[in-house]
Amino acid sequence: MRSFVAALVVVTTLLLGERCLARQPSNSRLSEAEIERQIETLLSQMTLEEKLGQLQQLHGIKDSGKHRPGQLEKVEKGLAGSFYHVRGARNVNVLHNATLQSRLKIPLLLAFDVIHGYRTLFPIPLGEAASWDLKAAERAASIAAAEARSAGVHWTFAPMVDISRDPRWGRVMEGSGEDVHLGVELAKARIRGFQGADYSQKDKVLACAKHLVGYGAAEGGRDYNTVDMSERRLRETYLPPFKAAVDAGVGSFMTAFNDLNGMPATANKFILRDILRGEWEFDGLVVSDHNSVEEMINHGLAADKSEAARLALNAGTDMEMFSGTYLENGAKLVETGKVATETINNAVRNVLRIKFRLGLFENPNAPVSAEQEQATLKKPEFFKAAREIAAKSFVLLKNENETLPIDLNKTKRLAVIGALADDKLNTLDWWSGDAHAEDSITILQGLRDFVAAANANLTSPATVTFSKGCESTCDSDEDFPAARIVAAAADFVVIVVGEIREVSGEAGSLSNIDLSGRQLDLVKEIAATGKPYVVVLKNGRPLTITWLAENAPAILVTWHAGTMGGPAVADVLFGAVNPSGKLPMSFPRSLGQIPLNYDYKNTGRPFNASAPLRDTSRYMDAPNTPLYPFGFGLSYTTFRIDELNLSAERVQNGESVRVSVQVQNTGNRAGEEVVQLYLRDVYAAITRPMRQLKGFQKVALEAGEKRQVEFVVLPEDMSFLDEAWKMTVEAGEFEVFVGNSVNADLMGKFTVEGSTPTAAPTGATTVITSTQASSAQKNVARLALYLVFILLALN
Repeated sequence: MRSFVAALVVVTTLLLGERCLARQPSNSRLSEAEIERQIETLLSQMTLEEKLGQLQQLHGIKDSGKHRPGQLEKVEKGLAGSFYHVRGARNVNVLHNATLQSRLKIPLLLAFDVIHGYRTLFPIPLGEAASWDLKAAERAASIAAAEARSAGVHWTFAPMVDISRDPRWGRVMEGSGEDVHLGVELAKARIRGFQGADYSQKDKVLACAKHLVGYGAAEGGRDYNTVDMSERRLRETYLPPFKAAVDAGVGSFMTAFNDLNGMPATANKFILRDILRGEWEFDGLVVSDHNSVEEMINHGLAADKSEAARLALNAGTDMEMFSGTYLENGAKLVETGKVATETINNAVRNVLRIKFRLGLFENPNAPVSAEQEQATLKKPEFFKAAREIAAKSFVLLKNENETLPIDLNKTKRLAVIGALADDKLNTLDWWSGDAHAEDSITILQGLRDFVAAANANLTSPATVTFSKGCESTCDSDEDFPAARIVAAAADFVVIVVGEIREVSGEAGSLSNIDLSGRQLDLVKEIAATGKPYVVVLKNGRPLTITWLAENAPAILVTWHAGTMGGPAVADVLFGAVNPSGKLPMSFPRSLGQIPLNYDYKNTGRPFNASAPLRDTSRYMDAPNTPLYPFGFGLSYTTFRIDELNLSAERVQNGESVRVSVQVQNTGNRAGEEVVQLYLRDVYAAITRPMRQLKGFQKVALEAGEKRQVEFVVLPEDMSFLDEAWKMTVEAGEFEVFVGNSVNADLMGKFTVEGSTPTAAPTGATTVITSTQASSAQKNVARLALYLVFILLALN
């Protein structure tokens, strides 16, 4: 009998290893089967207390990167599996040495919030999303990974893949906006950048898809608030980026703070076990958000810490961040049968598996090199990339009468107004990694440096003057007169307004998303001088800027642009770079329109301008449409998109449709255009949105150049979840729209005929391919081979 059990363990381990191979990044040093064998060996040697220690993530000191008093003793006793905030070679090596004093010497997993850069800070993720450039997003994540790993960090709590349609929520700055398809593609790009093909490499880190799930739909846009939604909305809108993360090989997930349909995410078995582990077969690590296990007491789900630990462990939250309820209560919970020993073992397996995949066991005695850290941080090529990517992220919302770019042959006196233009601290946003304000270049300095360099080639030099107008919060108008004098003496004025770092990011929710304080009054004061001007917005979310849209001659959205944001703003304002960003999130006209998203469904009484006021779905006091729509953004040149062609007007169910258009740069300078394809299923058994983004391409064209752009509309693009949660394609009519924003009016139609092919498994977002079918056949063959091993063992 013992031979049979031993054989069964071997078979199970091998099967797990084979399953892991298909999804996880390759690790050239150990096979997945060997990793599973070593995990079982370690588990057999561990005490229950040591196992619980692996599930504990301790917090260091964020500012200094050091550990806290008393934590080394826990490490030496094997009572810590992970730390966050501890970073830098010297600090990391102190923990490393303590690990070597522990009985089993299991390496620590070191984490940090590397959201959009480590020492070199890139634009906020919402800004990166505005670039619609997947290679740029991947490059930024790759550089962040290289810097972080050199400082001893193994694990980043990024990317945040929450869909959000409410700009009141401060954490919209950390995501990719309102759209599912764009969110899916950016999630995959960032995971590729952070992890690469093998995250054990010394310039890669473990990625963490967060926050599972629904966090971006907090009621009222108020952080940590309750979320209540249908399963259809959950599966169609909020889960797809997380499924894409699994498909991209992400190694970890973080649970959300919020209550989802009556169950806090950290104790939500439906999400963590049924969907994540069951439907998606994820075998990596799940970590709670900061203190979210203990906070289930505040939610009213758990009566005390012991009950909170029981709920989280049984639901499938492997590692507890910050709070210590697992370590404090785990042994008693096991002893009383409230948590099974195997539940603890599986959680530990998930932690150890990631440590093996990271290569942490390969050379456990090697310290982090301080020399390598210093050689890696702030490389010139990293700063160059940050400048280029920042410029790609800027969105030109308005450019009346070609106000921009600024011509230094004609503009000799440039005025810069607004304290945010010269605020070093506010070059760092809420999630600034390990970036230092002194490394950043402000907008004012960026403009001055650009003008100084340009003066060498000008017959008469240009000058830059500055007046803050008010402080960054702009609570007073006492400095307005001085700013007006500076502006009145100039040929052109750059007005920098927007948001300070404290009002976006976590817990940075707002009930009013107008320009704060007296900033709009400052803009009006400068506008009254009659001088041409541009409003440069420095923001972490869409804002309500109706007056600016109606009155300002030019508006440039620059988000929080990071270390090299200042030079990037100069590059765009002076025309060295042609802006190409597009909005990843609609700008509302007013708060009353929120939540706002383009992929709405039609009503039984759709909007009709000619219908009686009360017989159509509309606001009585405002248009239904946003101020600036999803996908919108101008350029210094112009583009024409025409000649829409479809490969077929009728296709059989399961077939694809090729869609092509001609794109021409009709202006007088080179530029980039984002060509966007939207699809509508006109009639379906489940009502469908009026249009959904299904593809986009960023195309660079010289002046006058014309190029054909082709998309392939796949069966999965035409599919939707039926009542049984199966992906299905119904026969019927589809409309295709192609253009440079969601308002694309170039339209074609095709019809799908015949019944739907075999549906993908429940909860999946892709169709079954022949490659997957072949893989399944191989797995059957492997299973037969492993059964032979069992028979041999029995004999």
